[in-house]
Amino acid sequence: MSPLKVAIIGLGTVGTGVARILTEHSDRLANRGGRRFELVRAVVRNLDKDRSITLSEGVLTDDVESVIADDSIEVAVQLVGGTDPACQIMRRLLESGKHVVTANKALLCEHGAELFALARERNRCIAFEAAVAGGVPIVAAVGQALAGNQITSINAILNGTSNFILAKMLDAGRCYEDVLREAQELGYAEADPSMDVDGTDAAQKLTILTQLAFGTPVSLDQFPRQGIDTLELEDLKYAHELGYAVKLLATSRLLEGRLEMHVQPTLVRRDEPLARVGAALNMIELVGDAVGPTWFSGAGAGQMPTASAVVADLIDIAVGRAPLTFPQLDLWGDRPPIPLQPAEEIRRRYFLRFHVEDRPHVVADIADILGRQGISLATLFQPEVPETAGNGPAVVPFVVMTHQSTEGQLRAADEEFAQLSAIHSPYIRMPVAD
Repeated sequence: MSPLKVAIIGLGTVGTGVARILTEHSDRLANRGGRRFELVRAVVRNLDKDRSITLSEGVLTDDVESVIADDSIEVAVQLVGGTDPACQIMRRLLESGKHVVTANKALLCEHGAELFALARERNRCIAFEAAVAGGVPIVAAVGQALAGNQITSINAILNGTSNFILAKMLDAGRCYEDVLREAQELGYAEADPSMDVDGTDAAQKLTILTQLAFGTPVSLDQFPRQGIDTLELEDLKYAHELGYAVKLLATSRLLEGRLEMHVQPTLVRRDEPLARVGAALNMIELVGDAVGPTWFSGAGAGQMPTASAVVADLIDIAVGRAPLTFPQLDLWGDRPPIPLQPAEEIRRRYFLRFHVEDRPHVVADIADILGRQGISLATLFQPEVPETAGNGPAVVPFVVMTHQSTEGQLRAADEEFAQLSAIHSPYIRMPVAD
């Protein structure tokens, strides 16, 4: 059988990893894919840049048009980041009759509908295992291994950078800013880490995974997201004392015909598998109506884990599985959407941490505000802090755990807290995973 000719668009960290697997393990891949893989083009912006891989003569090019125009290339691995010009490149690759493998979650979130429609129209496929959880094969699990189930809930740690920061802060007793710098030095965080720490990266991945699991169109602006950049070390310590770990949790669950979605720092019981995920790892907990709870864990980013997912998609295309199953994927199709639960109606327990002036009636004032909004208190916790000399009352931490309340009730309480002069600095509010 003739070799499967492959082009890589973007020879950065992941692209180099893909090229390395294709060139160094060609016999193994041929056995598993039923065809040899031939890397015929690798498109880069700068031909003069020093690279950590040596490719055959003529493979490296700065001309993406040479890939689009070459009808012998069956698959393009599109690893250009962002949405522009990535979307235009991907559209033209599909129009030229090529299957496309991508790791670009932002592109799928913003332009998935038009790209998937184009792929179906041209009888091509888009494979995207690497776009959700890097080396964790969650797309294959949902689309194939769990295809006999109705997924009822997703709880996931989808951003390794945030998970590393939260775990390291608590384990080493260090502040957020200090651990973020270490994450950048180790390569876990970008120079601009905002998408990792503000919840955007996890929300993009949850959007794709939710559409795959529930077959409903979802966009980023339809559900709340919050990052870890406002948390302090004390928040993690107090949660730990109460029996919880704090994780940036991405959640989708089906309740009475409506979909509840959110991404935010969440208290998870320390004996739960999600609470024990350390370092820069990902974990996805899926619950199916037949299989029950299942867990998938591993490296959600990095050169070789992500390259591993890309190559798995290439093998799926080589054996004909991806083109065959692509039309059946419940992604950006024409099914009616599942209504989303309005954020203000979501019911959960909450962890509240205040900095308050240490004087009479402050705790009672906070309790009164919560009571007026119908929020029942489960636990009051005031850590002991050393007394400090100075003018005026000391400022001390104060922690509340509530019974189940709605987001709307808490937002109404927020407005009243803002008027209470005894509360210093914005307070922290995190839901509890039940």
